[in-house]
Amino acid sequence: MALNKLKFSSLNVTPTAGKTIGFNSSADGLEATFSGGAMTFIKKLTASSSSTLSFVNGSSDVVLDSTYKEYLFTFNNIHSSGDNVTFSFSGRDGGTDYDATKTTTFFISGHKEDDGSTHFDYDTGRDIAQGTGFQKLAYQSGSGNDENLAGTLHLFNPSSTTFVKHFISRTVLNTYHDYMFESYVAGYFNVTAAIDAIQFKMDSGNIDAGTITLYGIN
Repeated sequence: MALNKLKFSSLNVTPTAGKTIGFNSSADGLEATFSGGAMTFIKKLTASSSSTLSFVNGSSDVVLDSTYKEYLFTFNNIHSSGDNVTFSFSGRDGGTDYDATKTTTFFISGHKEDDGSTHFDYDTGRDIAQGTGFQKLAYQSGSGNDENLAGTLHLFNPSSTTFVKHFISRTVLNTYHDYMFESYVAGYFNVTAAIDAIQFKMDSGNIDAGTITLYGIN
């Protein structure tokens, strides 16, 4: 059976924002009609000796409702005011307190600068089983000029009043004692009410500097 060669000039591959290319029955065989995912900027909060950073639905143009099925928070240059402190978050389920019940898991890998020592652990002391406290995302943060934290938090379908609300976080930081820590956290808010606000903070002191940005994912 002979192979038919397609000429590049015969294919319509004009890019379309937020779409992907697929085959169809037209003469040129391709069209950009399949919807792809897109990130929509919602809000950026900048820390300046801040005790907390909060994203509250309906406040200051924050959207945290059924508009999107997935939300993404990005952490950039998060710098703590003190040494050996923990960066954490929690959700609000319609009240005024950030105490939505959650169950989570916490894994961490580490590599030390000066002696090359390493470790990888499932950290049972930093997960939560049906608790209402803040979930740790990264710990042993440092206040040195070059010490900071970066990462992401994905929150899925927070407006659901039927299902639990899942989340996944991945962070990396250089600690106050010169370790590279990479932390993986996953879990769910085990509530039927919608999660209408998310708050970030250190367990001691302030978020000295850095930004947290919220996006909606189509």
